[in-house]
Amino acid sequence: MLRVVAVLLLLANLGYYAWTHGALAMFGMEPARFSEREPQRLLQQIRPEVLRIDKDAPAAPGRPASAPGS
Repeated sequence: MLRVVAVLLLLANLGYYAWTHGALAMFGMEPARFSEREPQRLLQQIRPEVLRIDKDAPAAPGRPASAPGS
């Protein structure tokens, strides 16, 4: 009985692994993240050239996370 449960769990894990890595896509079973490939996501961006990342910018103004004396 325990052997049957172990084999079923192993098969379920293998099936989940195959599903999450897109191996079942040929059967029409794939997670939602595989239906959003990069070209479509790039077309959905709105003005990506405006984005600017400042490494040396100070943190947003406000209280520190742990105020002294509180």
